[in-house]
Amino acid sequence: MKTVVTTKFVKNIVLFTFLALFTSPLLAQEEEEKKKFTFSGTVDAYYRANFNGLNKTVENTAGDDFAPAAPGTSFANDPGFALGMANLIASYEGTKVGFVADLVFGPRGEDAVFGSPIGSANIVNQLYVYWNVSESTTLTFGNFNTFLGYEVISPAANFNYSTSYMFSYGPFSHAGLKADFDLGNDWSAMLAVLNPTDFTDINPFGELSFGAQLGFSGQYLNFLYGKQGSNEFFNGTELVDTDVESLFQIDYTGGFDLSDKFYLGINATYQDTDGVGFYGAALYPQLTTSDNFAIGLRGEYFATMEGFGNAAGIGADADGDANVFAVTLTGNAKIGDLTIIPELRLDSASEEVFLNGDLEFNESLASFVLAAVYSF
Repeated sequence: MKTVVTTKFVKNIVLFTFLALFTSPLLAQEEEEKKKFTFSGTVDAYYRANFNGLNKTVENTAGDDFAPAAPGTSFANDPGFALGMANLIASYEGTKVGFVADLVFGPRGEDAVFGSPIGSANIVNQLYVYWNVSESTTLTFGNFNTFLGYEVISPAANFNYSTSYMFSYGPFSHAGLKADFDLGNDWSAMLAVLNPTDFTDINPFGELSFGAQLGFSGQYLNFLYGKQGSNEFFNGTELVDTDVESLFQIDYTGGFDLSDKFYLGINATYQDTDGVGFYGAALYPQLTTSDNFAIGLRGEYFATMEGFGNAAGIGADADGDANVFAVTLTGNAKIGDLTIIPELRLDSASEEVFLNGDLEFNESLASFVLAAVYSF
């Protein structure tokens, strides 16, 4: 009886060892299959014309070029036929860890990474690694695009080709460490420790900013706080204290499917640095008429405080305040991986800031953009 038991035990050991040796490569292969390397990106170009503004560059008496009349927003502001950017994205997704390397080339890309010419060739839009610590927690380390706002840098991810004022003067990118949490029941949260805004290569000021996000079912409330400059500078002999106040920004981004074909996006933001800053709100109604065509409108009100409007390109009154209302009508026509984007835009500012063909300034500007964006 003992002999039989021993024999069965030995057989079980042999069988278990065989199965372990046989299945281990299969499990390793399955693990390997979960890892995924992808290469994607976009290429875009556009044509721009003003109906009541200057459509060329001219020189003043000092020999400096006047910029053509254009909205005081980022990208798509050059006259005639112009280039956007080539965006090349390599990513590697494993079961636990991965990375994203996002490079940009061309005028739009240069404008997007304006804050970090130090230490790089000025082509890095995003460069980060991540770790899925658990099913509900992900850590991201490196340079990533901002979590604030409705619009993004990539023209393929926006419905409108031109951008809003809120996007243009909010953050573009951050460098730091962030933790994303899935709280369950459609709730999410994020906490971040960051360099000053858009300084993604290095931190030249020795100051840190802090970010946070609370999300529920596609609606997000975002926060950013911290000093965006140094509190001291070296005058050649000693360190001199300066008075740099902390920036605070609160931002709501979201949207709702009002029907199978009609979507309404919403963005509202407020940014303040010791009384200097801006606030605004925008609606993005979008109607899908077929599998290959959609039409949408962006209506935005943007206001500035204490002279910030000069930096934003919308001027300032005697109190340093200004505002602008901009309406953009955009179509998206898809031909395979190519999207054709015709766009009509009207900007109406409280100050005379738009240059016309007679080199005089008006309060309003009407313009047309035709863009082509290829995604791969």
